[in-house]
Amino acid sequence: MKLSWRQIAEAVSAPFAADERMVSGWSVDTRTLAPGDLYFALRGPNHDGHDYLSAAMERGAAGVVVETGRAGGISPALEVDNPLRALQRLAAEARREWGGTVIGVTGSAGKTTTKDAIAHLLAAGKTEGNLNNHVGVPLSILRLPEACRAAVLEMGMNHAGEIRALCEIAAPDIGVVTNAGYAHVENFDSIEDVARAKRELIQALPRGGTAVLNADDPRVAKFGDAHAGRSITFGFSPGADVRATEMVPGGEWVRFCVDRVPFKTQLVGRHGVMNVLAALAVARVFAVPFETLRRAVSAFTLPKMRGERLVRDGVTIWNDCYNSNPEAARSMIDVLASATARRRVAVLGEMLELGRSAEPLHRDVGKYVAERGIDLLIGIRGAARHMVDEAVLAGMSGGAAYFFEDPATAGEFLRGLIREGDALLFKGSRGVKVELALEKFLGSHAAETVRS
Repeated sequence: MKLSWRQIAEAVSAPFAADERMVSGWSVDTRTLAPGDLYFALRGPNHDGHDYLSAAMERGAAGVVVETGRAGGISPALEVDNPLRALQRLAAEARREWGGTVIGVTGSAGKTTTKDAIAHLLAAGKTEGNLNNHVGVPLSILRLPEACRAAVLEMGMNHAGEIRALCEIAAPDIGVVTNAGYAHVENFDSIEDVARAKRELIQALPRGGTAVLNADDPRVAKFGDAHAGRSITFGFSPGADVRATEMVPGGEWVRFCVDRVPFKTQLVGRHGVMNVLAALAVARVFAVPFETLRRAVSAFTLPKMRGERLVRDGVTIWNDCYNSNPEAARSMIDVLASATARRRVAVLGEMLELGRSAEPLHRDVGKYVAERGIDLLIGIRGAARHMVDEAVLAGMSGGAAYFFEDPATAGEFLRGLIREGDALLFKGSRGVKVELALEKFLGSHAAETVRS
């Protein structure tokens, strides 16, 4: 968005000298700041943005927003009580002035993929990457293209009340909830508390807004009770408004039908289809005929490390190392279990942010690995040891379950173990860096990326 210096100063309640300049770029990080950006000096747990004011101006910043008395001679500067709150107030004002449709997306798993799928089907603006917090959402609003009439914003949370605060800034018209699971459960007493925090998005919708809800998740399916307006459900359940039928998984495509319209997607597994169904449900809100979306659905792909399928020397590999939680891990284990392969190998890293529930949740995943008939399990780091232990207790041979503290060591071990015809899944939380195990396994040999 493009705003005048006067508009910005008035929105953040900062004194300013007469200045007719226009600002169209917004930054909180001098490393990525582009010439002409307005720089907000934010305080973080490890850094203070005020230490980088000179660097911001050297990189061509249009000006800076700083705490009162901390401009240090930098000009032009807008002085405020709190630069973060100023960023949020400015974004809220810009959202009101813009007046387009905001689609908010939240959930314990799949929200980034769902957000990207919605934007792809509607050709709308979207949150960049996973900028889904109290800083990222305001930046995403300010960075919307002028001509954009719909925006898809991912809304994450670690504590109760965070989504409510994001909704006060973004004022969503449509709220999409993918599921309510154990991601970030470390800050909650129960999964019911996680669900209540997700429900804040639906509670924030205006009467004329629409809730788009996962019919297959019993907690989320009830969120419509918190909204006086329209609700649309999606899923495989018979009562879903946007329901997938005739799903045929495997190979390069997953095929399914919605309202007798045939679709095929490159996303893997049942959970991949759920992401597409959520996007189709949003398209229904806009009255887009499903028949016109067949090509868009088949063309939609994911970034690297999100269900990426590789083939190397006759070995099928799923690279899903971007992140992990119990629900997402089970979904990808299902994909691995359905593969036609000589042996199926799950390489699973520790799942972070599970708090006091870490051990039982890792054990649940280990038991699930054994129950799904996976041939080999490699656990990587920390609480993943509980996965390995429980898989053995559930019937997996001790010679088929291994634990490594270091991902590279696990990858080296796999190089001497895997043979043509095997299928591997690599998955773990970002902080565990399971992709290092994949890189070590692949070695210097390039893998062929194929559609999945």
